[in-house]
Amino acid sequence: MDLQDVQSWLNDILTEVSVQFHKVPGSAIFLRYVKSSYQNDPVRSAVELFLVLFAIRYLAAPAYSTQKRSYEVDELIDEWAPEPLVAPQTPFEEAENEKRPLIVGPTGPKSRLSNGRTVTNLASYNFFNLVSNEALKEKAIQVLRTYGVGPCSPPGFYGTQDVHIKTEADIAAHLGTPACIVYTQAFSTISSVISAFSKRGDIIVADRAVNYAIRKGIQISRSTIRWYEHNDTQDLQRVLGKVVTEQAKKPLTRRFIITEGLFENVGDMIDLPKIIELGRQYKFRLILDETWSFGVLGRTGRGITEHQNVDAAEVDMIIGSLAGPLCAGGGFCAGSDAIVEHQRISASAYTFSAALPAMLATTASEVLSMLQSNPEILTTVRENIKTMWAQLDPRSDWVHCTSSAENPIMLLALKPDLIASKKLGMVDQEHLYQEIVDETLANGVLISRLKSMPRAINATMKDIGWELQPALKVCVTSGLSKKEIERAGITIRHAITKIVNKRR
Repeated sequence: MDLQDVQSWLNDILTEVSVQFHKVPGSAIFLRYVKSSYQNDPVRSAVELFLVLFAIRYLAAPAYSTQKRSYEVDELIDEWAPEPLVAPQTPFEEAENEKRPLIVGPTGPKSRLSNGRTVTNLASYNFFNLVSNEALKEKAIQVLRTYGVGPCSPPGFYGTQDVHIKTEADIAAHLGTPACIVYTQAFSTISSVISAFSKRGDIIVADRAVNYAIRKGIQISRSTIRWYEHNDTQDLQRVLGKVVTEQAKKPLTRRFIITEGLFENVGDMIDLPKIIELGRQYKFRLILDETWSFGVLGRTGRGITEHQNVDAAEVDMIIGSLAGPLCAGGGFCAGSDAIVEHQRISASAYTFSAALPAMLATTASEVLSMLQSNPEILTTVRENIKTMWAQLDPRSDWVHCTSSAENPIMLLALKPDLIASKKLGMVDQEHLYQEIVDETLANGVLISRLKSMPRAINATMKDIGWELQPALKVCVTSGLSKKEIERAGITIRHAITKIVNKRR
């Protein structure tokens, strides 16, 4: 068969196919559509042809089951090994847990342990001895009988009650801000506030020593983070200037400074007027965590803004706790109306958590009223702080207090020369502090120690410039007399001396 015969044979086949195709109903319409579409857009015709061929192949393919056979499922189950939720305990942690004291009954200045002993409790945040206030107890019981234990619903659904609105108004009036929002849990307040406003691409400049809750909020936000040296306003100015220079020709982003009033991990206090000045100069908003300064600093407990004579309206967001010094529960964020309303639909801890129990909201309002009408509550605990300072910081040859003089949480760290002379690493220091805690408890005084915290987020060994230093934690309370505070201070100082002298 030559080439001419082949062409003749193909023409006959195509003619027969064309004849049979034209007999199909609607074939003329289809041909007109193909011709017009090819003339207008040949690429579309090619794509449609591909899809038609793919559909034909898919429909002609043999059926198969997506379900795994039972023996395959059993093999996968046998091979699966779940990862542990937490790291295994170290021998040091196991020993610490075995000796951990257990308080029986209410937590007060004098607490009874499960072994029957009564000790002086300097390990709780009961700064103003509000746990023993009978008026607060009676008020909480009345609210409990009226409202029940909890609303069992998020605030945005039907969890908001009149007591929540009152508490928000009381906090805003106490601070002098336009509005306030109350959260259910103190720890999740700051992390939710950060992630509600700062997103991927935004810039956060934060102090290296900020607490764990702030670090989690920064991590959740996925923002660009820049750290500055702890409580160093000169380094803060350097970092802010560098950020502004880097972002000069880039799209405008949101920028925040995040710091604490009283630092949880160090105990010292910020220079708020200077930070506000730098924020205005470089166009950064300020998120201020007053978890440990609200209810403690200032003539009436308004926090660091009152203590340093700063108008609270100059701070963009003030975050505080109702669970620590106020002995209630939950947290809050105070600021402008726009900032507060934005959180009601954007803050995860507010939107997806059940509202604060009514009795805790009422307790917070009652404590604020007490601080305003009776500022002497603050005076008593400040006198006890001075008394404890006099027994520890200047008289001890081994430790110094890193906390501010107004902070009821006294953090006692070993002096640098002692650490160097005895060549104490971080683990050695933690063991030493735990021995001091045990020795102090054996002499009738309950204190605790500062636990180690994770390093800065996304930090490498090259740029880590600050690490948490282990320390003893002594919480001063107004529920003890001056003599009792002096005796407790002497006991702590003698325990430190005894344990340090044992180390060679």
